[in-house]
Amino acid sequence: MTEEDEAAFDEFLAARTTALLRTAVLVCGASAHDAEDLVQGALEKVYRHWPRIRHDNPESYARRVVVNAAISRSRRRKVIHEITFARPPETAAPQFDLDLRDALIEELRLLPARMRAVVVLRYWEDLSEIETASLLGCSVGTVKSQAARGLARMRARIGALKGTSV
Repeated sequence: MTEEDEAAFDEFLAARTTALLRTAVLVCGASAHDAEDLVQGALEKVYRHWPRIRHDNPESYARRVVVNAAISRSRRRKVIHEITFARPPETAAPQFDLDLRDALIEELRLLPARMRAVVVLRYWEDLSEIETASLLGCSVGTVKSQAARGLARMRARIGALKGTSV
């Protein structure tokens, strides 16, 4: 790589690593260490292809690598007894209801990997249906149905916990 490419990659790392880590933690539903491994693997692939992807959308490429790796990882595990879920990295954002956030993250963790990826990308990362479909390599209809089913499952379980319908 040229010095200009190296500098641009360093700038990308500084700006987007935290966001990639947050996505990895939410999508993989495991410990921060596993999420860091996914991000590290994604950044290695981004680095290898940097001259080619630099001028397109390297963040989207990196996010897709993280999501695909998380889905592949969950498919490889036939039986998951327990997943310890680390909280996403804290930011200087305003404080929210932490109990609600913890409940939502727990419900998110219970979703199948692909459905969890759709819900995280659509509602946590605030990507459009088209962007999510492109990132996951599926149709917009699949994104819509997976998002609807995932939200319905989460609402039903949270409603059952509260003793009401949500």
